[in-house]
Amino acid sequence: MESRALGTQGLKVSAIGLGCMNLSLTYGTKPTEEAALAVLARAVELGVTFFDTAEVYGPFSNEKLVGQGLRRVRDRVVIATKFGFAVPADGGRPTGVDSRPEHIREVCDASLQRLGIETIDLFYQHRVDPKVPIEDVAGTVGDLVRQGKVRYFGLSEAGAANIERAHCVHPVSAVQSEYSLWWRAVEQAVLPLCRKLGIGFVPYSPLGRGFLTGSVAAPSERDFRRNMPRWQGEALESNLKLLAAFTALAATKNATPAQLALAWLLHQGQDIVPIPGTSKAHRLDENIGATAIRLSPDDIAAIEKAMPADAVQGERYDAAGRALLDS
Repeated sequence: MESRALGTQGLKVSAIGLGCMNLSLTYGTKPTEEAALAVLARAVELGVTFFDTAEVYGPFSNEKLVGQGLRRVRDRVVIATKFGFAVPADGGRPTGVDSRPEHIREVCDASLQRLGIETIDLFYQHRVDPKVPIEDVAGTVGDLVRQGKVRYFGLSEAGAANIERAHCVHPVSAVQSEYSLWWRAVEQAVLPLCRKLGIGFVPYSPLGRGFLTGSVAAPSERDFRRNMPRWQGEALESNLKLLAAFTALAATKNATPAQLALAWLLHQGQDIVPIPGTSKAHRLDENIGATAIRLSPDDIAAIEKAMPADAVQGERYDAAGRALLDS
């Protein structure tokens, strides 16, 4: 698989990474540890070098799983994890955000221990903490870089103003935010700023939380997507009509809708590295297949006509989720 640079500080990763959250927190049935480790092993076999986790996934258990699964290939992979939530010591639900410098340092040490590594390759602030100046966050991560505990600094779901302020204190190598044919708001301000500053962009939920795979029409009762406005009522009905047109277009390219959606993202620029997540090895193979798809300008136009940016209906998060986003 081709490699791509994230930022200008030297970080290079595979063109598609693996979002590991689904190996511990899934939309349906949680995979067994054996199945989860098999997905990690298959990803390495397919040439994936970029693996994304966080302390809050589990909480805590996902970092342990990723560390276990990648231990034998540590010298060949890039491991990204995140800080920024207030997670109870017993692993309960987060009680809010917390990016106080002392907490960032505590999370770093704990994540290193759970992952079983000496250095975190990419350390993201998971969500902006309005109570802590972003300059203090960047300065703290910069200290961790100088101490050898972290290699590169990233931000997740940060707005343009905070990205620029953080970058003035310590270089931001990557911004991770939701981006797909289902959610393109980052194209307005965040992505242009990242390109101006030489910051790489990592789309999470590049398949619209599974919607763009065409395999999920109605989430089950245990599925937290049921609480998201885009998956409800008239919004869902409207979005399914868009999906039907997009799926038909994918068939003309001899691709699955998931592959076409990822190929579209990969064609948005060499600074884009999507991290689709899956708990199934065959879906991993399908996703990686997107790297072989070549799209012409006419293909891009047809894709965006089938799934117009302003046609998708409904908010992407419920009110609680939206409250954590930086504007």
